[in-house]
Amino acid sequence: MFPLQFLNFFSIAVTTGYEEKKKTPEVKNDIFKRGDLLEVPRTLFTHFGIYLGNNRVAHLIPDILPVFSSDTKALQTMVTNNRLIMGAIAKKASVRVDTVEDFAYGSVIIVNKMDKACSRPPFDGEEVARRAEKMIGSVAYSLLWYNCEHYVMYCRYGTNISFQTCQFCKAVRKIVCSKTTSLISLFVCLFIVLFLGSISIFGILLTIFIPFNIWMAS
Repeated sequence: MFPLQFLNFFSIAVTTGYEEKKKTPEVKNDIFKRGDLLEVPRTLFTHFGIYLGNNRVAHLIPDILPVFSSDTKALQTMVTNNRLIMGAIAKKASVRVDTVEDFAYGSVIIVNKMDKACSRPPFDGEEVARRAEKMIGSVAYSLLWYNCEHYVMYCRYGTNISFQTCQFCKAVRKIVCSKTTSLISLFVCLFIVLFLGSISIFGILLTIFIPFNIWMAS
């Protein structure tokens, strides 16, 4: 049943206009300058883009739709959250140009906040925009190692870094490499060895090796 529902989800996304466009408030784009780094909160993360001028924003965004359709008109519509999330899972993404309103997706736009966080000075606005435009098209995508933040950081500062990725990895490390996790892994390994009858040299070594390494890393 689940596979049928899963396929039905995609058929609906492809044949019904790819979800109704989210209503967005009018954005005063005259406050932006060519080469500005724009960011907006979107779902569980912050999305980034580079302002190109004339109400246009270049941004790297995952999109599942190209896998199922080659309709140019449909592909140019705003990427909705469903398309974005499924595109991230499928690792299908591109650098595309959208209007400021579509990029904002109903959220408040923050301008050049990264200038305070990054140790490198930003390039001239024209150089930033030139870099952003040069990369328009399909690109390799990784949620952790090459996402929209890596793209804008390269364009504006010349460095591939994502503060969101760093924060996520620190959070995972804090959870995985903790004394509590070490003790839990020890009890799980002992349960497998003693209660499930998996007593062997290999099992005993794992029972010692895994908890010990987590403990040392905590």
